[in-house]
Amino acid sequence: MSERYLDERTFATGEVVFAEGDTTSEMFIVQEGTVALTKTVAGREIFVGTQERGDFFGEMSLLESQPRSATVRAVGPTKLLAIRSGELLMKIRRDPTFAFELLQRMSGRIRVLDEEIARLSSQSGSQPQVKPLP
Repeated sequence: MSERYLDERTFATGEVVFAEGDTTSEMFIVQEGTVALTKTVAGREIFVGTQERGDFFGEMSLLESQPRSATVRAVGPTKLLAIRSGELLMKIRRDPTFAFELLQRMSGRIRVLDEEIARLSSQSGSQPQVKPLP
């Protein structure tokens, strides 16, 4: 998948791809290796998950132009494809199924988060506060 508008980057074990709060805006697709996502909560670094070959991450900053919500580090030698906003649009125009695959994976992530919220709410005995959608 090394198309001319994609930027291939390599990372050594433990190297930071981006840090929570950074204002970079590329998204990444894992070509080789694995990355770990962590988030700082109440001053502690919490493990969020891993992404492996074929997975993507960083799309929230690309789509919303907001600072990074997590830190991502290479677990071992890792090769990533970086995609900037204009390049994402070009990729979607050339391969509309790519957009559908992104939406499917993002929907799956939302489903997992919904289940986690329900689980945490049932453990604490409190009801989650519902905010209106923007």
